[in-house]
Amino acid sequence: MNPPRSITARDNPLLKELRKLGTDSVAYRKLGRIWLEGEHLCSAALVRGVRPLIAVFSDAGWERAAPDLRAAAPQVVRLSDALFAGISTLESPSDMGFVMDVLVAMQPLPGANAVLLDRVQDAGNVGSILRSAAAFGVRQVLALRGTAALCSPKVLRAGMGAHFGLHLVEGLEPADLDTWDVPLIWTSSHQGVLLHEARLPQPCAWIFGHEGQGVARHWQDRAALAVRIAQPGGEESLNVAAAAAVCLYAASVAQRPQP
Repeated sequence: MNPPRSITARDNPLLKELRKLGTDSVAYRKLGRIWLEGEHLCSAALVRGVRPLIAVFSDAGWERAAPDLRAAAPQVVRLSDALFAGISTLESPSDMGFVMDVLVAMQPLPGANAVLLDRVQDAGNVGSILRSAAAFGVRQVLALRGTAALCSPKVLRAGMGAHFGLHLVEGLEPADLDTWDVPLIWTSSHQGVLLHEARLPQPCAWIFGHEGQGVARHWQDRAALAVRIAQPGGEESLNVAAAAAVCLYAASVAQRPQP
């Protein structure tokens, strides 16, 4: 384990970069790195075998950190508690964080289960969908242009570690998937086969759309199947993240061997 290097200047270049990564939702695209704040997210990365470039601790965080967190990165930085609080974007500042390579790939995985996000704009919804995808065995999430940035600070926090178990691609245009042969399924609040009665293809790609406009007509026309979720309570529709969780759970159940 490398001994920590102390930084005491507020205008240190690394701290300037961390402030930018923590407040600018798309800074990671230019800088090629993300800032992962908090023990929970950092531990989730290590569990998935993802190693940081730099580990940053407050004085208090260093003293209480577990050995695996202290030894996780080739570079370790230690800050005063006040200096760490100055780079934190959390309401209750954490006391550690990791600087990591960007978690986004260039190309989709061929022939693999997927979730497509069609202009889903709320960061909380995007992060929640990533969590459901990882939980229910989806291998990749593909974000079409207009979707919230997959590695923005808010999406990272909402994903709660799901990023590290997924193949992520963002900024896609419809033409980028013209040769993709995985069947698409789209959801609607008022048309399509009831989810619990549908025969779901495997592999498949679920497409979830804009919170207000839904799935674009282009994708509806390309889809192999439209499904709707039964709502006996009479609500008009479900939040997109809730609908995704229901659909991905149903798909995971359908894949299980029958007794």
